[in-house]
Amino acid sequence: MDDDEEDRFSVAIRLLLLIAAVAEPLNEAEESAAPQNAVAVLRAESRLQKLDFWLRNPDYLADELLNDYERFGEAINLELAGSILDSDEPEICAIPMLRYLFGAFEGLDRALSVLVAPRLLVVVPRRTAQRVLQDNYYLTAKGREVAERATEQFPELRWYTERAQLIRALAEATGHTALALRNRQYLQRDYAETPLNEFIPSIADRTRARLARLRVEANQGDAA
Repeated sequence: MDDDEEDRFSVAIRLLLLIAAVAEPLNEAEESAAPQNAVAVLRAESRLQKLDFWLRNPDYLADELLNDYERFGEAINLELAGSILDSDEPEICAIPMLRYLFGAFEGLDRALSVLVAPRLLVVVPRRTAQRVLQDNYYLTAKGREVAERATEQFPELRWYTERAQLIRALAEATGHTALALRNRQYLQRDYAETPLNEFIPSIADRTRARLARLRVEANQGDAA
């Protein structure tokens, strides 16, 4: 397997684990119209791109957890951000993304084809006569089984599932639409100010400094 093929398969397993963690279970009404053996769905490629950005950029994920900590005062968000920033995760796990007109984006079709061919995933476009409105990504029972088996056989892959579960909680608090996620990500100055077609830069140093400040403030509050 050449480097390009290996990269395609590594992206495919990341996407499978992400979709398996964030896709919404089908209700009875949806099951009748869904592809055979589908068990959950993630709606819209733009939403997948936004969620994948947080998975690929742990420093931005941690900064959003700090935003929620300051907004709601829940200590768990400070702890979760610390678990990311106290490690070298923002450096060794980062996969930068280019900024396009509507935010972070990378072509995923080649990697998704690895999941579609064996029907781990079924992509169903919703369209009008003129154009495709959005792609919906249906996780099948086989896809869920492969995702679970992969993390059992290769424990290092559990990181993707654990982080994807954090991302799911963050997305649910933000809103289920791609627009809501996009608007939240554009509140990040470094993200929004990245020129088009350039890589969105790391904010690890700034976010670690912010974490340190918030920890000091939290300790002072506990001591008061």
